[in-house]
Amino acid sequence: MSERRIGRATFLSVVGAGGIGILFGDRITSALHRPIADAGSVVPGAIKEVFPSGWRIYAINPPWPAFHPESYRLEIAGHVRKPVTLTWPEVQALPAVSQTNTFHCVTGWTVSNVRWRGVRLQTLWDMVEPLPTARYVNFVSMERPYVDTLSLKQSTLPDVMLAHTMEGRPLSQAHGAPMRLVIPEMYGYKSVKWLHRIELVPKLEPGFWEQNGYDIDAWVGRSNGY
Repeated sequence: MSERRIGRATFLSVVGAGGIGILFGDRITSALHRPIADAGSVVPGAIKEVFPSGWRIYAINPPWPAFHPESYRLEIAGHVRKPVTLTWPEVQALPAVSQTNTFHCVTGWTVSNVRWRGVRLQTLWDMVEPLPTARYVNFVSMERPYVDTLSLKQSTLPDVMLAHTMEGRPLSQAHGAPMRLVIPEMYGYKSVKWLHRIELVPKLEPGFWEQNGYDIDAWVGRSNGY
């Protein structure tokens, strides 16, 4: 399930197809309001050729963010008693778990038996101690302005994690290094890549794609046209 590196020119020619329509504008916008099977028609065949393993790597504001271990910080703040800022070595020292799941994209494709390893959100909540007013969680990407949201309850589902390892290797840049949210029961647009900040908040703040017509609760098979 490895991805193939591509040159900048090729990348810029295809990456926008699954994002906000850098090249496809109105086609993407209209697809947001169609069933998944129809929305998938805006994804060009070139992406399948670039990533023959089945993955399509989407971005809304290329080029992809770069991860620098020495300067990276994971911030956890908002309505918590003990906000923290973790260095990369501190993130790596957190208790980690492994799981294998199928990844579902809202445009209709899947990748089966993806092996992830990472940190449960409950581990972080135990550190920061959410206040009673904390009801939702914003996951902020280094790729601005990508943000998505789960309820605090959804963040503690058994298979939700912040993954830093995929298929036994550290996440590549294409797959969201150094960390990404993984929530297999929801479509991939909820799985924020290039994660660097987590905010616990009292009110729902719709994420990037929700502001563009996608469902807030992206349950696989039960949302976005199904």
